[in-house]
Amino acid sequence: MVAEQGGPEDQKPQSDEARSAFAPPAGVGQHAVPAEDDHPTSEFALPPGLHTDPSGTPGGGSGGGAGSDTLTSAFVPPRSYSAQHPPPAFTPAHGSPVIRLTKEAPWQDRMRTMLRMPVTERPAPEIVQKTDDTGPAVPRVLDLTLRIGELLLAGGEGAEDVEAAMFAVTRSYGLDRSEPTVTFTLLSISHQPSLVDDPVTASRTVRRRGTDYTRLAAVFRLVDDITTEGVEVSLEDAYGRLAEIRRNRHPYPGWVLTCAAGLLAGSASVLVGGGALVFFVAAAGAMLGDRLAWLCAGRGLPEFYQFLVAAMPPAAMGVLLTLTHSTDIRPSAVITGGLFALLPGRALVAGVQDGLTGYYITAAARLLEVMYFFIGIVTGVLLILYLGVQLGVGLNPEARFVAVDRPVLQILASMALSLAFALLLQQERSTVLMVTLNGGVAWIIYGAMARTGEISPVAATAVAAGLVGLFGQLLSRYRYTSSLPFITAAIGPLLPGSATYFGLLGVAQGELDAGLASLSTAVATALAIAIGVNLGSEISRLFMRVPGAVGGAGRRAAKRTRGF
Repeated sequence: MVAEQGGPEDQKPQSDEARSAFAPPAGVGQHAVPAEDDHPTSEFALPPGLHTDPSGTPGGGSGGGAGSDTLTSAFVPPRSYSAQHPPPAFTPAHGSPVIRLTKEAPWQDRMRTMLRMPVTERPAPEIVQKTDDTGPAVPRVLDLTLRIGELLLAGGEGAEDVEAAMFAVTRSYGLDRSEPTVTFTLLSISHQPSLVDDPVTASRTVRRRGTDYTRLAAVFRLVDDITTEGVEVSLEDAYGRLAEIRRNRHPYPGWVLTCAAGLLAGSASVLVGGGALVFFVAAAGAMLGDRLAWLCAGRGLPEFYQFLVAAMPPAAMGVLLTLTHSTDIRPSAVITGGLFALLPGRALVAGVQDGLTGYYITAAARLLEVMYFFIGIVTGVLLILYLGVQLGVGLNPEARFVAVDRPVLQILASMALSLAFALLLQQERSTVLMVTLNGGVAWIIYGAMARTGEISPVAATAVAAGLVGLFGQLLSRYRYTSSLPFITAAIGPLLPGSATYFGLLGVAQGELDAGLASLSTAVATALAIAIGVNLGSEISRLFMRVPGAVGGAGRRAAKRTRGF
């Protein structure tokens, strides 16, 4: 057999180094290697007797045979392949094309899209910020990310947006395989350098919370600069800007906030039918309650007692006005105005939004916080109302909210209420005008549906809140910032202040059925506000897709779909 293949110079070495572990045992024949082949036989070699044609089709065709000079490989493109029109490079198991995330989309949309994608389908990070040859300092990047997330979460931002910001920072500095996790008081992030290295995990606890939307907007600008290509923000620069954001004082002094609380309560009393005297009395009660709450905060009392104390002066003002027996003054409007200044609409919207986006632990904690605040308000008002009933004050639970045909005055009052709410939230001066107009639009929609169209007030509130969420999301996309400054203050005119008051009054007078029914209406209205705001935001993201996404693939569902 060797003689048939050629001389000794054509033979392959038969040393031990040339033998494979798969050499046939003794007694088993081995096929000869063709003389034309000067390379070791691969496991992909065609077995003897199998003929191929130049087109790659097994079997005997034209030009095929054992001595054919052209052997096709498994990597040869098929005949149907065209270089001018190649097929998609990657197709996931569910059949959707690959997602193309472009730089024209806001970073919130890009990061939210990738957070909702499976880990195996996320594109590789595009490093925006320059690092040295050794790569980014992983502990410092993770620490910076946690500090940014802490400021956002403490400022009232939703859990999904906080995770999106943390994810954006890590990817901009080149950390792949990073997973942020946000709960009500704890932030954590893990990074795995490679499949064979141990993961690096860091966490941070949120100890204090404060409402300052100016600081929130500054953090969003920092994240936007970090994620923008062409804007160089080193780790040292990012730490410096973050420290400056922390040191910045609030944009409005304390006396402005106290006057804003009075303006909010007075405007709310006008919305429910009050006149000029009611406006000033409600404003005085709210300002007195605000100062008492500041005093309790300075003594270190929990927020529950701060809300309890702040709710007592407006209720006391209403009880005192009842003793005048004046038919032109509505004490219920005074108490309702004071409740408008205390109802935790911001925390309620954030809690419901976290629940709707799949962050159930954070949503449960936020809603529990809202319940404690509400119980504090209820306790403070009930103490005063019960005292007034015991003293023989004739509070009238039948004096329900009376529709007054003063559309122009009420629109102006709703805008003033939104303006005062924006000041209390420490918003930037550049956003106050827009949120004031948004609050006026919300009241116009509500009045047109509930008053003129005689539609259910709960349904009208949900529609108005949905438009507030839609406009707020559009404004935030235009300015590349958070949507909270454009939404929270605008829902102020829709808060269920009157339903809450009459429910508490019914409970104080022993009419539990009427009181609980009114409180149920207040809860339904509050949930309608929260769900409407979230729905409006989701509708804006649904129709304004991420640029470059193919076939709507840029819009992913939240954590689960249909419970699976």
